[in-house]
Amino acid sequence: MRTAYAWSARLLAVCVLVQAAAIALGVFLLVNEVDEGLVVDESYEGNWGLVLHGVMGTMVVPLLAIVFLLVSLFARVAGGVRWAGAAFGLVVLQVALAFVAFAAPVVGALHALNAFAILYVSIQAARRATAPAPASPAPTVVAA
Repeated sequence: MRTAYAWSARLLAVCVLVQAAAIALGVFLLVNEVDEGLVVDESYEGNWGLVLHGVMGTMVVPLLAIVFLLVSLFARVAGGVRWAGAAFGLVVLQVALAFVAFAAPVVGALHALNAFAILYVSIQAARRATAPAPASPAPTVVAA
């Protein structure tokens, strides 16, 4: 289970990186489309970069965070549940920030910063799962 824990943490980190690439791609595609004469209004459904970001952010990443949290309950990683719980909480916050950012765009900056927090927590969780167990201290002998 430690291996499953480490891989689910790594996969969460990779998903954050894919999310960042997808939103950057989406914005650059949008700029290109506008340069070519596209009018962006309420009927615009987005491009594939924006759609990928949205689908991953509302379905894939939250589902992976739930799986990671469930795996942490059985993995016997020191502090593992705490790290997975933090990742899950940050993902919940991430989704909430995304929805709030549509009404208050400045919140989008917090959405981006929170992504870095998810990345950090998931990398640290994976490192904890793959770190060698600390050696037990030798028993001390008390002189009589």
